[in-house]
Amino acid sequence: MRTPHHILTHPPTDLPGLDQPEEDEPWAPPNHRRGGRRRRRRGRFAGLPFALKATVVLLAGAAFLTLADRWAVRYAEHRAADTLRDRLQLAAAPEVEIDGFPFLTQLGDKRLDAVRLTVPDVAADRVSLARVSATARDVTLTADGPTAVRGARVPRLDGDVLLSFADLNRELGASQVTFTGEGRDRVRASGRLPVAGHDLRLRAEAQIRRQGERGIATHIGGMRLDIGDLATYRPGTRASEGLHLTPKAAAGLARETRKAKALLSVPAVVERLGVPDSAVREALADDGELAQLTGSTRFARQAVRLNLVDLALDHPEVLSRLGLEPDLLDVLPRLTRPVLADRLSLAFELPEPEQGELRLRDVRVEKDGIRIRLTGSGLAVGEN
Repeated sequence: MRTPHHILTHPPTDLPGLDQPEEDEPWAPPNHRRGGRRRRRRGRFAGLPFALKATVVLLAGAAFLTLADRWAVRYAEHRAADTLRDRLQLAAAPEVEIDGFPFLTQLGDKRLDAVRLTVPDVAADRVSLARVSATARDVTLTADGPTAVRGARVPRLDGDVLLSFADLNRELGASQVTFTGEGRDRVRASGRLPVAGHDLRLRAEAQIRRQGERGIATHIGGMRLDIGDLATYRPGTRASEGLHLTPKAAAGLARETRKAKALLSVPAVVERLGVPDSAVREALADDGELAQLTGSTRFARQAVRLNLVDLALDHPEVLSRLGLEPDLLDVLPRLTRPVLADRLSLAFELPEPEQGELRLRDVRVEKDGIRIRLTGSGLAVGEN
């Protein structure tokens, strides 16, 4: 049986439930952008437990508070350094380090656990202290608010002072004198000292001791100035002091006829040497006798004991023949013990605080300098 052609090619449009065809919409490519997919995703932390979220928030808050606290302590240290520089009239701001955490809590209580202070190059009489380091504990602040600190009280302070040999050599060593440690309480000075156009070799020893509650004193001893290998000058009026020939120079008179005759031609010298007049006359007339006399051990010992300063007053020409220039002989007697001791003195005294006490506790000579332990109590800075 043959199906009608219109049934296959033209379906009915009036059947119930069959929508009428709409007009075709224009074609558009699919949307592959990430934003389109993100809208369908869940939040990044949506699946995390609440406790973990709270922990993350607390850690972030703690980190922020820590940074704020550290910024506050750095600001306070900077302000304190500037205040101390102006208050103590220092050349540079000191280093201030405030201990304890958190700082803001301490500031709110107006009390700091500990404050470390380092001050470089503090002037002390003729020298500079290389470094003053101290730790103040239980510091009480005078403040109207966290940013308005007007002063501080320090009930207890411990620290030390270093008087550096390097600084001493720079400040007192314009004459090329250097200082080195020599035991627990001694300092040796050695180098060259210009005197009347001559560089004389200087040697001395300073004994360091505490003087009073705030100072140290130095006792200078063993002072001597060597004029080459010819003579040695020791300031003072004792028999062993003054200007004397060195043992090498005295022994060399046996080989230097001109110098030996210059000495023996002065009756005052002959008398001090204890040489008989007959032996002197024979020596001046015969070089062989002269060499035998001046080459004796007894004559060399007596020549070393001879104070040439006394001889210079009456017989300057004799010393010129020995190789000692007149201008040098004029200056040497003026280099007395106090004059040389003042040049080499390492004494100093700590400044007296406006309030409280500052005391030296111990003085010790170390490899790099003189170290002094100090202690303080009842100190105050700024307004109180």
